[in-house]
Amino acid sequence: MVLQCASMVVTAVLHLSGVVQGRSNTFNATAAGIAEAVICAVLLWGAIALGRRGAAARPLAIGTTLFAIIGFIFGLSISASYGALPDIVYHSTVLCLLIVTLVLIVRIRDPKARAGQAPRQARSASRR
Repeated sequence: MVLQCASMVVTAVLHLSGVVQGRSNTFNATAAGIAEAVICAVLLWGAIALGRRGAAARPLAIGTTLFAIIGFIFGLSISASYGALPDIVYHSTVLCLLIVTLVLIVRIRDPKARAGQAPRQARSASRR
């Protein structure tokens, strides 16, 4: 998630600096840069929470990743209509990676809960 955020920072800077332009005059690079920055901030919030609290932060990480997926679907639709090929490729690639990230977050198990269960079972068996 942090690497995805880093790529969004680079893309936001490219859009905001005017380096990346669309195929038509209706493409608003500034709006695209702001959108990338907002998505980045939200996704980073989920990544930090997941890093600090682990599986307990799963709902937040799932929500922030879904937000990023929805944002990238919208960004891809705009890029497909008005953007340049590198922008389309970027949005497509990161969208796929965000979906993989979502699947991985959903599959996270809390290792502390598992570790705590085994000794309790062993203790109860030894007391018998």
